Amino acid sequence: MKTMQANVVTPDGSVFEGQVEMVVAKTLDGEMGIMANHLPLVSPLSIGAVRIKKDSKVQLIAVSGGLMEVRPDEVNILAESAELPSDIDVARARAAKERAERRLEQAKKDNIDFKRAELALKRAINRLEVSDR
Repeated sequence: MKTMQANVVTPDGSVFEGQVEMVVAKTLDGEMGIMANHLPLVSPLSIGAVRIKKDSKVQLIAVSGGLMEVRPDEVNILAESAELPSDIDVARARAAKERAERRLEQAKKDNIDFKRAELALKRAINRLEVSDR
């Protein structure tokens, strides 16, 4: 199977670099699978897991928004934040999820930013799902 270069980068540095068979990312329009020789495009990313297929194995990366740039021989993901499963602090992600759930409940009663709490909950759930622990 033909490969392409894939790079996942955050403001803190590189999270993943390598030759891959396929990249699947959650965009604002839904999931998009990219293989070598794909038409060029740029798409905003949603909070979700990026799946990278390399050597017939799938590597997950928790991504919290950003952009995906596709060229025929390369995919660049410029993420606000991105974590490999081994880098996710599961206890911290669980605490963030519980805190976000409490804030969402309070948002119904108090003047709390509902959208901000909802995004925090989505990020925490994504990190927990990718950590798979």
